[in-house]
Amino acid sequence: MYDITTIIIVAGTFLIAGTVKGVIGFGLPLVSLGLLTLTINLPEAMSLLLVPSFVTNFWQAISGGNGKIILRRLWLFLISASITVWIGVSALRYIELELISAVLGTLIVIYSSISLIGLRPTLSPRQEFWLGPIAGWINGLLAGMTGSFVVPGVIFLQAIKLPRNMLNQAMGMLFTLSTIALASALERNNFLTPELGILSTAALLPAAIGMFTGQLIKEKISEQMFSRLFFTSLLSLGAYIIANSLNSL
Repeated sequence: MYDITTIIIVAGTFLIAGTVKGVIGFGLPLVSLGLLTLTINLPEAMSLLLVPSFVTNFWQAISGGNGKIILRRLWLFLISASITVWIGVSALRYIELELISAVLGTLIVIYSSISLIGLRPTLSPRQEFWLGPIAGWINGLLAGMTGSFVVPGVIFLQAIKLPRNMLNQAMGMLFTLSTIALASALERNNFLTPELGILSTAALLPAAIGMFTGQLIKEKISEQMFSRLFFTSLLSLGAYIIANSLNSL
């Protein structure tokens, strides 16, 4: 079982991650992974995010009323993103965890940088058709290796110019399916233990409190200002993870 210090760190991490999601609508897995990997190894951090990630994203996935439209348009992307999670998790057995943590840091830096500079790539319907499965395969592979679901999946979803409500629901569907696949693959590869499952379930409470707090904060400050502060902090965190991981190799 985990000591009280670890439990406090996990609770604090998901409180922060939930708050971020409450304000800007996403970021719980990315923030929780980034913070947790500072004190515990990556497979354990990935296991701990499973329950909070599933519960918060499942609601997002079924809300909006656009599920059938999204599935008809993006089913190949979503299937590809789910299948290759298994390959990514299997790689955890053969690649140095410090190197994979550096990959996580790199993904955080890439996504933060793109968000800060406001880069918004655009794909035509023809490009969407053939790039969708490729983006899905890469996203699933990286999700299985690092637990991060955003690169290049979220960038692809933003690039095909979905309406805001549909984009939020599509991201929820991607994150939910990826979380299910990740849980199954981690358990199959003996990374997910009963103790981690219990602690992940317990982490749902601080995540929920954080989301509620984030909703209150959202009413008081500019979402744009908060997002800029968030991505700047995330960029610094990603850079630190890279440096710390490479130094440990």
